[in-house]
Amino acid sequence: MQQLLQQMERIVIGQQTNIRLLLTAFLAGGHVLLEGVPGLGKTKMVRTLADLTEGSFSRVQFTPDMMPGDMTGSAIFNMRDNEFQTIRGPVFTNLLLADEINRTPPKTQAALLEAMEERQVTIQGTTYPLPDPFFVVATQNPVEYEGTYPLPEAQLDRFLFKLTVSYPSLEAELNILKGHKPFYAVQEQPQEAVLSLDEFKALRAELPHVVVQDALIGYIAALIRKTREDKRLLLGASPRAGIAMLMASRAWALLDGRRYVTPDDIKTVAGPALRHRLLLTPQIELEGETSDHFIQETLASIPVPR
Repeated sequence: MQQLLQQMERIVIGQQTNIRLLLTAFLAGGHVLLEGVPGLGKTKMVRTLADLTEGSFSRVQFTPDMMPGDMTGSAIFNMRDNEFQTIRGPVFTNLLLADEINRTPPKTQAALLEAMEERQVTIQGTTYPLPDPFFVVATQNPVEYEGTYPLPEAQLDRFLFKLTVSYPSLEAELNILKGHKPFYAVQEQPQEAVLSLDEFKALRAELPHVVVQDALIGYIAALIRKTREDKRLLLGASPRAGIAMLMASRAWALLDGRRYVTPDDIKTVAGPALRHRLLLTPQIELEGETSDHFIQETLASIPVPR
């Protein structure tokens, strides 16, 4: 896993924290919503992860005219064999990049979110299981909302993390420019996988054995319940949010080479796990407050167990 982290950081420059959180979600069995303006390397980040883990990769560019069958697949009548033939869609993959998920109608969004939750799709009455692992990374543009279909809160809650991809630092941007090669130039050889899918599954099977003391479970519960008591929030975190923090903190510890969770692990994953699950009142939003501010405030108000 350390080799995988190092390789990804070498290829995707300036996004070390997001890369580690992306791997944490992948290991925890959740899905990720990536928010950032175009050109920050969101697609490259997911494609690199697929290459380095021997996983299959598909990218779906969502548009307003896209139908659920364009993603899940459909059944067509084969005139030669006189029978229906199932054509599987791009959702049958290990890593799926759902590009600009908020640009497709709710019907198509719901079909993808059903696949994320159930790990299966139904085509013409027949249910097909999706590959294992199945990891969805959905992206959305935070500055362009014309002609979009924002995900409702109930569907946002299905994502384990919401990661915010920001502009790289000056040093990172200089390295990006120095290492850039035009598409017509000789490209370097494809990256060799450093972790097979079988090795990844074996590592994922170790998650339940990562120790989380009762005091830390109580700490997670206290953080979750605190968000429900804040009058500035219309919607606090659900029990699914607590489960997300528990699984993500275990995965973060495992990536760090530990078999036990610390309070710092919980604090690290709290922001990505909660920022899309908290709904602010309109008045607070007009004042310029964000869910990240409330998360930091909540972390500061709950005593950390020793």
